[in-house]
This record gives sequence, structure tokens and C-alpha cells, in this order.
Amino acid sequence: MRKRLIPILLALAGLTACQPEEFTDAEKATIASLSLSALPPLPADTTNRVADDAAAAAFGATLFFERRLSRDGTVACATCHLVDRQFQDDRPRSVGLAMTDRRAMPLAGVARAPFLFWDGRKDSLWAQALGPLEDAREHGGTRAAYAHFVAATFRDRYERIFGPLPDLAGVPAAASPLGSDAESAAWEAMPDDKKREIDTVFANLGKAIAAFERTIVHQPTRFDRFADAVAAGKAPEGDAALSEQEVYGLRLFIGRANCVTCHNGPRFTDDHFHNTGVPPVDGLPDDTGRAAGAKKVLDDPFNCLGAYRDGSEEACGELRFMVSQGEELERAFKTPSLRGAAARPPYMHSGQIATLADVVDHYVRAPASVSGHSELKPLKLSDRERAALIAFLGTLAE
Repeated sequence: MRKRLIPILLALAGLTACQPEEFTDAEKATIASLSLSALPPLPADTTNRVADDAAAAAFGATLFFERRLSRDGTVACATCHLVDRQFQDDRPRSVGLAMTDRRAMPLAGVARAPFLFWDGRKDSLWAQALGPLEDAREHGGTRAAYAHFVAATFRDRYERIFGPLPDLAGVPAAASPLGSDAESAAWEAMPDDKKREIDTVFANLGKAIAAFERTIVHQPTRFDRFADAVAAGKAPEGDAALSEQEVYGLRLFIGRANCVTCHNGPRFTDDHFHNTGVPPVDGLPDDTGRAAGAKKVLDDPFNCLGAYRDGSEEACGELRFMVSQGEELERAFKTPSLRGAAARPPYMHSGQIATLADVVDHYVRAPASVSGHSELKPLKLSDRERAALIAFLGTLAE
């Protein structure tokens, strides 16, 4: 009889390990706050009047996959943001026309971020879409070339959404303030009113791509089903259940390991910038992160305070009141979402860390930053605790 009771008791122990009553009220509240169920509706983007227009999103999807939106017809947004890989490319550093200095960030939920890129150098989704189009190592094109391409290929679709295209007679085939010497000279030779017309077309391409990217959202995971059951006071069962190890990792995540300090909310990111002592990559230019990004976003003609924003300046609070200087910005990089992170190594802004185990080890050691000041403090985590944290992170990718 005793032998027959042992497996029953073990099974019951496994079930009770995940019972919601084991969590304190504070823990339950934190767990509930991390569920996708706690995500509010996507706010309107008043700086982009077509942000939620279905035709604009469809046009943006076409542009997103269009390789001809590049200097040599080989690079699309989807080159680095692969649909079946969480809209990223698994590379330490992305490759367009050439290798870049940073890793592509996944796109799910990105429309909710106030600043984009690892350094926050863009302050809207539509402005972000413009950067790679003219970057010499990504798409490598020019805004004048893109205007000509749209006029020749997508005139009807563009004009149904944005109105008539400008007269492009006399506009150079390739011209941009960010292009080669010849392309920059061609841009400078253009009349100011013609530059504004081309910039408007260019901005509108970004707005269409942004309308598409606003539709890319996170899908519920096993953790979300678990969190919803806990919030409802129910025992998580079936595909909502977490193992004892995963629950232990969750407790560490929201407790002693302090992960939730930065990886919080339903997207598991605070959308802020932090120096965590990530080492530089040998051979790359010094990357100061937010320190450089803050200046770039303020200088960007396509930022919220610029001439190409739709709506009023009331939408520009994030830009107007952002911290733009200080030691805390030095080598500070954006907190990435941890949703799906277990399935997309390597990690950090230039893929410096190969595995989640190595990431946890980095946070345990809390190395000093080569410049600025790292926010990390050394953690004392046993091998069992490290394994539990990694196991929990896996529930955000299932």
C-alpha cells in the first residue's frame, strides 16, 4: 500500500507546486502585470495619419518585402526581419549590402516603443523605417531614387492613400543628403521646395511601412496562460502549467534576481536604456549607445517635432522631455523584450553573448563597463537557480 501511495503523493506534489495560492498577493499582482492580457489597446499614432489604415498597412507590407527598395535590388526590410524568426535574423550583426554593427531587433509589439533602435535614435515607427533605407550598409538607396521608383511602380496605390505624387521632372535619379558625394551634391543643388516634396514622399513610405508593422504583435505563450490562471485563482493545468523548476525561475525573475526591474510589463521591457557592462566588439567603432542616439534623434528632420509629422506637437512629449545628456547614457542600450528570447540567440546589441546561460552568468558577475557606469550589481545565484531562470525564460517562447 505504501509503495502505491508514493507515486500518487509525488504527482500531487507536482501539481501543488504550481498552485496560485503559493504566491503572495504581491507576487500574483506582478505575475498578472506580465501577461499579454494586461496589455492595453495599442495607442493611436497621431503623428502618422495612416497608422491604422488598412490600405496603408497593405501597401506597407508590399514595401516591407520589396527588394527593389535598395541600391542593387537585393535587400528588403524582410532580409533582416524574417517572418518565421520573430522578424529578426539570428545573426550577431545583421547583413544588408554589407555587415552592420548591430543585431536586428524583433518587431512584435515594437509600435508601443517610444524610441526605436538599440540607441533610440528614432522616435516613431515611421521614422525608424526610413533609417535603413538610406544606410549604406543596409538598403543603400536614396530618397530621390525611392520617389522615382514609387512613381513608376506604385503610383496608383500611393496616391489612393497619400494623394498626388509631386512632379518629379528634373529630380535627379539618385539624390540624398546622406548619400555619396555625388548624391549629396545632387541633393544640395535641388530647390528647397522640391527637397520638401521628396522628403514628404520618403516620410510617407515610412508611414506605410509603420502601418504594416503595427499589425505585428506578440502571441500568447505558456507563461501567459499560466499567469491568467493565477490571476483568476485557478490551478494552471494542461498547456497553462509550469514545471516546478519554471515556477522557481519565475519567482527568481520577479524577486531576488531583479530581472523584472527592467524586463517588466506584458512586453517584458521597460523601453529604457541601461548600461549593463556589455563588452565592446573588437574591431568595431566605439559604440556609446544612448549617448549618441539621444543626439541623433534630436537632430533627425523626421522626428516628432519636424515638418513631416502629422497631427500636433502634443504628441511629442517623449522627445521634448527625454534625458539627452549625462553619464547614465554612456554605453546604455535599450532593454530588449524577453518574449521569444530563448529561441533567438545570440544576445545583446551586437550579439556579444552566445547563450542564455552566458547572459545569466554576465548578470551574476556584473562586470564593469569600459566607459560610463554599469548599473549591475553582482548576484549570488546557484547553478540550480541559474538553470531555473533559463527554464522560465523558455516559457516565454512556447
